[in-house]
Amino acid sequence: MGITSTQKKEANVVEIEIAVSASELSEAINKVYRSKGKSISVPGFRKGKAPKSIIERMYGEDIFLEDAVGELYPKAYGEAVEEAGIEPVDRADIEILSADRENGLTFKATVTVKPQVEVGEYKGIAVTKTIYRVEDSEVEAEISAMRERGARIISVEDRPAKEGDTVSIDFEGFVDDVAFEGGKAAGHKLELGSNSFIDGFEAQIAGHNIGEEFDVNVTFPEEYHAENLKGKPALFKVKLHEIKEKQLPDLDDEFAKDVSEFDSMDALRADIREKIQSAKDARADSEMETRMVDAITATVSGEIPPVMFEDKIGDLAQEFSYRVQSQAGMSMETYLQYSGMDMQAFREGFREQAERQVKMHLALEAIAVKESLAATEEEVEAEYAKLVDAYKIKLEKAKEAIGEKEIRADIACNKVIDLIKKHAKVTEVEEEKAPAGEEKTKAKPKTKKAAKAETEEETAKPKAKKAAKAETEEEAKPKAKKASAKKEEAEEPKKKAPRKTATKAKSSTAEEGEK
Repeated sequence: MGITSTQKKEANVVEIEIAVSASELSEAINKVYRSKGKSISVPGFRKGKAPKSIIERMYGEDIFLEDAVGELYPKAYGEAVEEAGIEPVDRADIEILSADRENGLTFKATVTVKPQVEVGEYKGIAVTKTIYRVEDSEVEAEISAMRERGARIISVEDRPAKEGDTVSIDFEGFVDDVAFEGGKAAGHKLELGSNSFIDGFEAQIAGHNIGEEFDVNVTFPEEYHAENLKGKPALFKVKLHEIKEKQLPDLDDEFAKDVSEFDSMDALRADIREKIQSAKDARADSEMETRMVDAITATVSGEIPPVMFEDKIGDLAQEFSYRVQSQAGMSMETYLQYSGMDMQAFREGFREQAERQVKMHLALEAIAVKESLAATEEEVEAEYAKLVDAYKIKLEKAKEAIGEKEIRADIACNKVIDLIKKHAKVTEVEEEKAPAGEEKTKAKPKTKKAAKAETEEETAKPKAKKAAKAETEEEAKPKAKKASAKKEEAEEPKKKAPRKTATKAKSSTAEEGEK
């Protein structure tokens, strides 16, 4: 096997002519015969026992040729790619030029390859770094969360329900005296004050005792998702079965001992403050790195094949689909119905993010080549060791999930980022605090069953059908910086297999001969 000619057809498109010897083709034909000859019937021979020469005489000498070509060309193409030193970014179009026993196989592969891009100045970039301080309220919020986790839930029978209680209720909703779908439940657990129902619903349960049956009158919001309920007044018939209250532990040194390795609340608070500060420092570094990489990405010039953007869109869409399924338990078909999008519009929402990521990686790779930054064997082994430890899988499985080439590229990108940081001109700025009363408030779903669709959609959907950018600056960074680990169940990285689009070789099949 070997390349007979290489020609650049246009920007980022290469045409390679590849030859496979007659002996290699003959060997492939024999292999196909041994595999498929078993199923061929020839008069005078038991099924699968006819010699190859007899089968070829009866069905045509090229009966095994097409399958033999199919066996040979993918491997020959792969070796040619290595020999030519190119990096395909799409499947190759394969044209069989000739295939016969005397001369062997000759075919042409036309493939789009990774482009060479130019990058602007990357040393001495001016960048800001936001300094985040820990507020006392953040420490106390964590203490409160720990206190909540240590709370006892006890049944209450000697008083009416009040805000903060968790009640068990039966209810059925009516609009215009007609029960509506999704408005009925039995033994439903509801925390009063959680605002998980329509405004006013929970407040009307407070004050009632166990065993009471009563009416709750509310109005569905105008923006409610169900058309038949928007803005409609509704009556819910409710029966209260159970009241439970939460008893929080006292915030004393005994509490600190119970929930941590510390002997006092002062020591616990100090540890919490340190951990929050550490997380904020990591966030500040991450955001600064993202700004630096964005600045470099903006300087990228060169013709980038559209297929690279489309492939990245596909990757992002697939990752998003996996999150929707794992976090919200929702199929993509259901998600698209909820969001009112078709698949094309959904994919288009990732275009801006995809283009940014493709340009970013091309820029980092270009700098890595220019600066001779590459991964060592020890660094590659260390990255695989991290994957093995993080996902509790065997080394072979880790290597199947993420190829060594990808690991090396990520390590090189990390080194580029470290180089850029080393030379960057960093200006530190304090975090801007929002004025009192202007903090963002979290929207709350309004009803029982409808809340599922609303919250799932908020969890899943790309921001306003626009570019589905990463939720945080950290997610927008290159995969490298974070071990780029894929779970055990992750699919094998896509391999751009060649595809046959035309053939000039004669071919026939055993099935055709048997007809």
